[in-house]
Amino acid sequence: MTEVIPRRRRRRPHTRIIVPVASFYLENFGCRATQADGAALERQLLEKGLSRSDQASDAEVIVLNTCTVTSSADQDARSTIRRIHRDNPGARILVTGCYAQRAPEEIAQIPGVSVVVGNSHKHQLAEIANRPTLVKIEAQPSPGEVLVGDIFAHTELMAAPVFDADTASEKTRPNLKVQDGCNNRCSFCIIPFVRGKSRSLKLDHVLSETRALVSLGYKEIVLSGINLGRWGRDFEGRTRFVDLLRAMLAETDIQKIRISSVEPMDWSDDLIELVASSHRICKHAHVPLQSGSDRILRRMHRKYRPWHYADRIQKIRGAMPTAAIGADVMVGFPGETAEQFEETRAFIDSLPFTYLHVFTYSSRPGTPSASMPEQVRGDVTRERNRILRELAARKKRVFQEQFIGRELETITLTNIENGRTEGLTDNFQKAWIEGQWDANRVVQVSIDGIHGEAMTGRVSS
Repeated sequence: MTEVIPRRRRRRPHTRIIVPVASFYLENFGCRATQADGAALERQLLEKGLSRSDQASDAEVIVLNTCTVTSSADQDARSTIRRIHRDNPGARILVTGCYAQRAPEEIAQIPGVSVVVGNSHKHQLAEIANRPTLVKIEAQPSPGEVLVGDIFAHTELMAAPVFDADTASEKTRPNLKVQDGCNNRCSFCIIPFVRGKSRSLKLDHVLSETRALVSLGYKEIVLSGINLGRWGRDFEGRTRFVDLLRAMLAETDIQKIRISSVEPMDWSDDLIELVASSHRICKHAHVPLQSGSDRILRRMHRKYRPWHYADRIQKIRGAMPTAAIGADVMVGFPGETAEQFEETRAFIDSLPFTYLHVFTYSSRPGTPSASMPEQVRGDVTRERNRILRELAARKKRVFQEQFIGRELETITLTNIENGRTEGLTDNFQKAWIEGQWDANRVVQVSIDGIHGEAMTGRVSS
């Protein structure tokens, strides 16, 4: 691993005061993988003897675990740093995560930042946070220390369950990250350069974490990763993601496994067959698309063509008629013409999607697409975004309507207004259930209507 080289420019302080660290506040930004990293960091900080603070204003150490997938994510992190420093000027702020890996010197210049810890050194953050605080009263504040190394030499994979929903005393649907990094080189994506090469959590570790969650009473877990379908490819032999699922089904008692995003080329016939045949795997496929235009997919350096993608989606629908099928779609990629956007719209309209995550292209420094000509105007991208969101809403409504009068297996999440409970169906639909039900129960819900984006119903068994 790259040698740690602190880069703080030193000035002679008037006073030095050493204070032991007792409390921390941790805030995560961004995707499921970042949330899982944050859960692992929190576990390590607690093991070091630090206590958790619910408010940044009360903590001695602030850990900000950042995202950098868009420019707005960077801005959110900078704004948060400034706000926390203003409200708690005596706290030591440690900034880690993907933004810290991408632009450490930029972050180090923000007033209040003590240390910038890249993803390459994130596994050392608990030790760094636990150092006694050195308070220095200086004529001019100095930039923060920077600890960043070669991310492609990084072999650590941090993993701890993180939870989607909270009630007063319970949590549901723990999310377990089993893979990190990515070997693809999509022209718009900065993630490989801030998370490194693809690496997998060892099977024994996945099974032990799953068994621990089962012993605590959890009914459904969500498997996630930066490129989840590549799990096991870094092991010797021909280990594949479908082998992980088979082992979890055979060697743990987890009631439900939900798969998060898997790239289209990793939805093999074996994987589709296993998900379709097992009642313990949720009927839900999230398959990133990005564009329905062959030319744009090539400019994006995506590894499939529209007809390959359509084949996978049709096979998933044929094997699982009631499954939720979703996709990530990007509008406004450099050079995307009106005709190419229409290809995407028509392609999406032709396929049995039940929801879409629609994103507007955001230029990321250091990616090939950032220097491409023909950047698309903001007003154009906003209109294209609106068109796809409206299309997705219509498709979702048609999908939900077929379940009125039918029963769907549902996990209860949290009590809501009007004496109801919010739940999530096996096929990824929000459900409003009559009555107040404890969280983390798997029940059969008889669907009787649709209200907004949620289906409504009552427990039948």
